[in-house]
Formats: sequence, C-alpha cells, structure tokens
Amino acid sequence: MLVAIPLAPLIGAIVAGFFGKAIGRANAHRITILGVAVAFILSLVAFFGVLHGGRVDETLYTWSQIGDIRFEVGFLVDSLTATMMLVVTFVSLMVHIYTIGYMVDDPGYQRFFSYISLFTFSMLMLVMSNNMLQLFFGWEAVGLVSYLLIGFWYTKPMAIYANLKAFLVNRVGDFGFILGIGLLLAYTGTMHYGEVFAKGEELSKLTLPGTGWMLLTPACICLFIGAMGKSAQFPLHVWLPDSMEGPTPISALIHAATMVTAGIFMVARFSPLFELSDAALSFVIVIGSITALFMGFLGVIQNDIKRVVAYSTLSQLGYMTVALGASAYSAAIFHLMTHAFFKALLFLAAGSVIIGMHHDQDIRNMGGVKKYMPITWITSLIGSLALIGTPFFSGFYSKDSIIEAVAESHIAGSGFAYFAVIASVFVTALYSFRMYFLVFHGKERFGLAHGHHAAPAVPLMQTNHMDHRGTTHNDVPAAGKLDVHEASAPHADAHDEHHGLGPGEKPHETGWVITLPLILLAIPSLLIGFFTIGPMLYGDWFKGAIFVGENHHAMEALREEFHGALQMALHGVLGLPFWLALAGVVVAWYLYLVNPKLTDVIEAKTGWLYKLLDNKYYLDRFNEIVFAGGARRLGGGLWRRGDQSFIDGFLVNGSARLVGWFASVVRTVQSGYIYHYAFAMIIGVLALMSYFVLRQPMH
Repeated sequence: MLVAIPLAPLIGAIVAGFFGKAIGRANAHRITILGVAVAFILSLVAFFGVLHGGRVDETLYTWSQIGDIRFEVGFLVDSLTATMMLVVTFVSLMVHIYTIGYMVDDPGYQRFFSYISLFTFSMLMLVMSNNMLQLFFGWEAVGLVSYLLIGFWYTKPMAIYANLKAFLVNRVGDFGFILGIGLLLAYTGTMHYGEVFAKGEELSKLTLPGTGWMLLTPACICLFIGAMGKSAQFPLHVWLPDSMEGPTPISALIHAATMVTAGIFMVARFSPLFELSDAALSFVIVIGSITALFMGFLGVIQNDIKRVVAYSTLSQLGYMTVALGASAYSAAIFHLMTHAFFKALLFLAAGSVIIGMHHDQDIRNMGGVKKYMPITWITSLIGSLALIGTPFFSGFYSKDSIIEAVAESHIAGSGFAYFAVIASVFVTALYSFRMYFLVFHGKERFGLAHGHHAAPAVPLMQTNHMDHRGTTHNDVPAAGKLDVHEASAPHADAHDEHHGLGPGEKPHETGWVITLPLILLAIPSLLIGFFTIGPMLYGDWFKGAIFVGENHHAMEALREEFHGALQMALHGVLGLPFWLALAGVVVAWYLYLVNPKLTDVIEAKTGWLYKLLDNKYYLDRFNEIVFAGGARRLGGGLWRRGDQSFIDGFLVNGSARLVGWFASVVRTVQSGYIYHYAFAMIIGVLALMSYFVLRQPMH
C-alpha cells in the first residue's frame, strides 16, 4: 500500500506526459487526478494506521553497496510522515481540480498535469524516505520539477529568468545540504535515519578535524543551509517571489504545502541531531526571525496580487524556522499544516480574481470585486483572517503557539526572534488587508479606458512582466486566444491583446472547478487548528518522531498553560498578538479605504525607505554584481588567461610553433645535393669517433 502512494501520481505523470496527445486533454486530467486521489485515500489509511499505533520503517531494496556502506530505498511512515503525506496529497488534489478551469485553453494542458503529478510523486518520496539518499533524491526531484513548472510558459523571457534563478539559488543551498549529509555519512558509516540518530551521542563528542568545533554544529548548519534554499530563508529567499512567473496553480502547490516546506520537514526529522547543538539552533532561529520580519515589510509595497501572497509565504516560513530554532518542532509542523491550507486558499483565490479581472494582476486596478465574486470574496476573507492569526481560525493556534514558544526559549537569539515574530503580526495584518481592501472593497477601478488605468511604477529590480499599458501580468502563457468569460489562463498571443477589463466590462465569478477547491480549502483553514492543536502540540502524536532535549523547555512550559482550544482562543483576544493584528487591519482600512491620499504623503516622506523596499534591500543587485558578476569576471579571466593564453597560446599553439621551428631548422640541411649529405656523414663519423676516444681512460 505504501509503495502505491507515490507510484499512483507517478503513473499519472507518465501517462499524461508521454501519451497526452493520444489520450486527449480530458483523459489527461482524469488519470492524473485519479492518481493523486488514490494517493490521498491511501495516505488517509496510513494516517489512521499511525493513529492506532502503527509505524513502518522498511527497506525495499538495496540500490548499491560500497564496503560497509549501503545505499537503500525504503519508507519510514510515522506521525510526522503521515501528517506530511496528508497535507501534500490533499493540497495537490485541490490544485489538480483547480487546474482544469485555470489552464483549460492552454496548449500545454497535458504537459502541465504531467508536471504537477510528477511534483507530487517527488514530494512524497522526500517525506516518506527512511534514509538520506532517498531524501536527497526527493529533494533534487522537487527542485527539478519546480524548474519545469516555473518556466512552464517558456516563451516568456521573465519565466525563463525566474526558473533559472530558482534552480541556481537552490543549488547553492543544496551544496551545503550534501556537505551535511557527507559529514554524517563519513562519521557514522550509514545513511539510515535510525542508525544515524542512534549515534548522536557519539557524534556530539567529536570535533571537526583542524578545529575546536563540535562536529554536529557544522553538520547541522550545512543541513540547514539546504533548508535555507528550499524553504526560501534569508538570504537564499530571492528565487521565490520571481517564481510567480509560473501559472497560479503551481504557486499554490510549490509555495503552500510542498516544496518550500521540505526544509522545515527535514529539520524536524533531524531533530535528534539539532537538539545536540545549541549553536546550530541559534543559527536557525536568527535566520528565521530575519526572514519573518524583513520579508513581511516587502509585502507591504507589492502591487501584484500574487507577489503579496508570495512575500507572505516567505514571512510565514520564517515563523516556522523560528519555531525550529526554539526547539518547538511540533509547533513548526503544526504551522506548516495550517499554513498549507490557508496559503493554498489565498493563492487559488488570487488566481480566481486574476481570471475574473481578465488577467490583470495589479491590485490598484481592482476594487469593489466583492459583489461580483462572492465565493472568492468569502474564501479570501477566511484565508486572510487565518493568516493574520484571528482567534478560532487555524492560523491563530499555530502562530500564537510559535510566539509563546519563542517567548519561553532561552536559545541565544531568542530575544530578537521574539521581537521579530511579534512585530511581524502587525506587518502581516497590514499587507494582508491592504490587498483584501484594495481588491474586494472601495471604489471600482476597473473597466476604464486603457489610458485611465493606474499605471504602476516599475521598481528597478522588479521582475514582473509588463504589457503595453504597464499592467503587471505574470500569468501569460504561450499561444492561443482568450475569451474573457472562460475560466482559463491567457496564452502567448495575449501579449498583443488587452489585459484587464475594458470599458463596461465587469468581473465574473469563476466556474465550479475553481470555486470548489476554494471552499474545500476554506473549511480546514477555519476549523483544523481548533480540533488538532491538542494532540499535535500537547499530546503524544509526535512522540517517537520528534525529539526535544531535556534542556529545552519551551513546549513543556506551553503544555502547562494549555487548557483547551476554546480557552486558548478566548484568552487570545486579550493577548498582544491579537491587538497588533487588529491594529494592522485598522491601519490598512484607514490608509486604503478611508484616506488613500495619505499613502502618497507617507511615500513622499519616506522615499528612501520605499526605494529600499522597492529594490528588495538591493539583494538582487548585490547578487548580480558580486556573485553573478564575480562569476563572469572569474570565468572571463580563466578563459583569457587559462584557455586562450595558456592552453591555446602556450600548450597548443606553442607546441605547434616549436615543431614548426624545429622543422624549419631541419629543412635547411635537406638541400638535395649529394656532397652536402656526404659532408654531413663525415662530420657525423668524426663526432662519433671523438666521443668514443674521449671516453677511453687515460694511462
């Protein structure tokens, strides 16, 4: 049964990918949705098996053996894996259904379904692995498929730029990841999780050769560098906002429940090792807190609806990472789960709005959409309330638990982390409801003549594609023709068409294949936190899967204060996070509905700050000048001095010149006259005779 869980979406991906044209568009989505549905149902069966005390740690076969080191393929299914399997398969199923409507007219329809089904297979292999080899296989596979998905519309230059950027930045993180795996393999002689963890105490007594560092500290930091790339932590976060160039369904799939949470899952899985190094935990908590706060600031100035949600993802991933650093691994996974539902909901709702607005993604060209798209409106509101941590919503239980755990932590850096997550509550509410109010409430700013649309300024480092009106539209695929009333993504010749609603046109609610996933995701976004916080955080659900050291008491302190989900929500109304979130909502309401002119005044007064945020802290510029520019200069120097001067100039051309010179010298004695050759022979004989005479000993 466990083998069938990843194989079902893999079979769907193969059929849709290789035989898509033969079976047709409808059968392509049927076979892939069936595969993911089978994986979800079997994941439910596995979940209930774990719920009743079951646990599987089995090796399927040995792929290779070198000496005593075995490279194996196998499954570990415990409470941590079961949770991830359910989240991944459910969100993937919703995205598959949603894609029927969103990509209905796209010429790459079958190819897209093949990619997202293959992505699901890769993620399942990652979370179900029982060894570091298979973990790395899944890790690289999701990176490869994300490259294909981000650049799905490969005729768009910005999509190609974005997928190359994502691929290269993730390779930086993966280099650290494989170094961490290599260190553990070198000192344990095994890649199996259980065997590595069993040697944790031995590893904690070893130091890295040539240094006084405990071996586990650089090993865990290297592993976490891999998580920094995959889970988009500062400064390896730069790929995620640009990945919005892909179709909206993959934004939900990659950035909600799957790829970006792989790093969070990995650190939780390796908790037995991280718990032995406080230095590694401090590194984790500081990186997470920087990401949570400073990425949230960037969300405040975004005008592309998908990019606002993307920066929200970055900030929430920072929350999860902070929880990992505070040894609140269960809280991190809990937030991973709740976040998967409400963030997938927000991404898919954004896609619904984009369809209704004829693929205009600029929130300044919207307003008053509520009455035209009621289902999208109410589900977006539920997602936004869950995101900002409103009591009784799922996001409240996970975010509040993380904040309280950080407050109880004594890890170095926890003070700054607490400030960061508390301040982020206000920032999250501000950018979330800025987007909500500008899209669904206020004056209608669509349906104007082309020249009257708000023309967004193009930030210096912004990578949004701009059409002839200056309107951002990331979702511009490759070829075809668009009907404004179709719930579909635009095609490549849409570059030459009008984007946004024309005079007299109004938004429209999307079809059931779009709204059904929104409703099904809104339900857990509203309820799942209330029903699962007890067993997941304060029960024995993660017992045996997540390990917390005796000197880390954050979750124990929370357990003593927990008196039920209802009491926690009621008490949350009196807490500082609730009032900060409320303040963020009120400020957004005043600035963007009551007195919008004040935003221009603030921008004028803080021009330097706006420019800093608009250029994303100049990190892209820094990377282009230092890393990309440095690589170009290094490559150019190696080419000129190494390739041209040394290899071509000295070795290849130099040896040719040497042979030519020698040939020219020899050629001078090849005159063709017999007496010349006779004279040379006589000289040669005299030379040989002189040589032998001189070698005779003197008497």
